[in-house]
Amino acid sequence: MTPDDALKQFSHIARERAFCSHVGSDRLIQAGLDALIAGVESPSLSMLAGLLRTEEPEAPALFDQVLEELGLVFQPPADPRAAKWAMAHWVAGQIVDGSLAPATGTHIIWADIAYDLGYPEDLEPLVSCALSWDDCQESWGVSIEELNREAVEAAKQFLVKQSTAEAGS
Repeated sequence: MTPDDALKQFSHIARERAFCSHVGSDRLIQAGLDALIAGVESPSLSMLAGLLRTEEPEAPALFDQVLEELGLVFQPPADPRAAKWAMAHWVAGQIVDGSLAPATGTHIIWADIAYDLGYPEDLEPLVSCALSWDDCQESWGVSIEELNREAVEAAKQFLVKQSTAEAGS
């Protein structure tokens, strides 16, 4: 792992914690260890990386401290709707870059984002992909690869549309 990869991992976990859910202390400590081995320098990084199992409750606070030291703190928008749109953008980006399986990503957009936003038109192609996976049967003659391609393309189109909308504002 390179230092850039380690920083990307930290940034990813920061967003995951902000948008999604609890991230286990074991993952936070492992990210610290990966970063330390990759040569990332931060005053608190070695403390995070060296936590023992009995010290795991300290990991979230140390992880946040390391994020601050590295300038990687992420705060989602305070407005709940804006936060959901930011999460949709983040998930779509992961679908496109291959760091999140298209089936998983479109399901997150469908179940955790689109519902809360009232199923907006901009998310419809991604929701449609999630529903296709839900309803997929081998007898339909649609391959998983084709469903993956459709989801990646829908995510790309969503990101392009979002970038265009942001540029116009």
